[in-house]
Amino acid sequence: MCRPTLGPESFERHERGSLSADLVTGAVEGLGGCQGRALALTYGSICEQREGDAMATVTQAYQFALDPTAKQRRALASHCGAARVAYNWGLALVKARLDQHQVDPSIPVPWTLPELRRDWNRTKHQVAPWWAENSKEAYSSGLDGVARALKNWSDSRSGRRKGRLVGFPRFKKKGRARDTCRFTTGAIKVLPDRKHIQLPRIGILKSHESTRKLARRLEQGTARIIAATISRRADRWFVSFTVEVQRHIPATNGRTTVVGVDVGIHHLAVLSTGEVPTPNPRALEGSLRTLRRLNRELARRRPGSRRRHMTRRRLARIHCRAADLRRDALHQLTTKLAVRHGVVVVEHLNIAGLVRNRKLARALADTGLGDLRYLLTYKTHWYGSQLVVADRFYPSTKTCSTCGWVKAKLTLAERTFTCEACGLRIDRDLNAARNLAKLAQYVAQSGWETRNARGVDVRPGLAGRTALKREAGTGYRPDKTGTVGAQAPTSRIKAQN
Repeated sequence: MCRPTLGPESFERHERGSLSADLVTGAVEGLGGCQGRALALTYGSICEQREGDAMATVTQAYQFALDPTAKQRRALASHCGAARVAYNWGLALVKARLDQHQVDPSIPVPWTLPELRRDWNRTKHQVAPWWAENSKEAYSSGLDGVARALKNWSDSRSGRRKGRLVGFPRFKKKGRARDTCRFTTGAIKVLPDRKHIQLPRIGILKSHESTRKLARRLEQGTARIIAATISRRADRWFVSFTVEVQRHIPATNGRTTVVGVDVGIHHLAVLSTGEVPTPNPRALEGSLRTLRRLNRELARRRPGSRRRHMTRRRLARIHCRAADLRRDALHQLTTKLAVRHGVVVVEHLNIAGLVRNRKLARALADTGLGDLRYLLTYKTHWYGSQLVVADRFYPSTKTCSTCGWVKAKLTLAERTFTCEACGLRIDRDLNAARNLAKLAQYVAQSGWETRNARGVDVRPGLAGRTALKREAGTGYRPDKTGTVGAQAPTSRIKAQN
């Protein structure tokens, strides 16, 4: 996700006016089970500006559950299977051409969607004699998946793609890979009765829920359908419409409050305002007993039997429900923060590093903390609030929220923060949330700090003293090696050996 960085390295501030027009974000509106979802994929250009407010072109995806008949279920599965066949064929072709290219460099290797599509059209009568039974979009969807996977792999190797290295694409196996197919051309419609949708070759399908959220925008002329993607999850079929929407972006939400948000396992979020902490739904933890029983039952089933298929379907539904509960809690929290407060301050957590702790990995994964900042990024933009992201090394938990004293070490077992300078005793999560809130206030009052030759903030900190950068062994107490006395919340402490 592309995100602009402003100010010193300790902060990443996201403001309504500073977000890029090509900012890639994601959104889901109307969560849980069968409710309609809206996934914002990209922001378009600002097309109108009036007194601080703007109309922005946003690409969203509205997802609805389907109630297909038995015949329509077979047609949906057939299209997903055709996409999988085209994907595997394209990947096998690329691997074979790569081997031939090493022997004879003049042999071309199809790497893009147009090249793969040309080769497919030449050989589809031999590879898949039944190709006419499905829409051409099914095969194009599978080939597009190969082209995207190859591009991600090559960009990752060359350094153009950020993040963890991407491996070479692998073949998809029936029953293992996710069933999905994308339509970009043809009759893609949301019918006026708001209970049915239409897809190429498959025809008219009944939706499990009302499509009024999307139908209203289509009737008003503020939305345009670009594509439709069908997918199967826990033996239920869904359709996701990728839509260009004209969305009103307010200049401000009229709120002046600043809230610091400290997330964790015990509580999903602790706010600096002193409100009741948001409880963690613990969706997976509440289903562990049932999951263990069903996994034992699955191990006793004969492979390929009907009862084994039924048990697998029950397992998938439990996992799906846990994911829906987790997603619903995150969306309710982030929407409340973006609407009720003018500035929201969160931490930039290293989730990938935290889950390496095998004792906390399952509990951390069950909270879904990685999506919190991801959701707040676009919701604060949509609702007119601001998002401030503190650096991952900012000591919000170890810093006293009253005087600014920094504790050298604070273990996870210590749930109460005790300040040795002013004697404050406070819950560690609430203390961290208050420090995050003060962080935004300090930035708003003093602006972005400059640094001197020693790398220390020139402006004084909250306690009125400049942050110190000491060599190892020069702490102000003999037993506190390298401890900084009073630090501005915007500075990062780096011990030098």
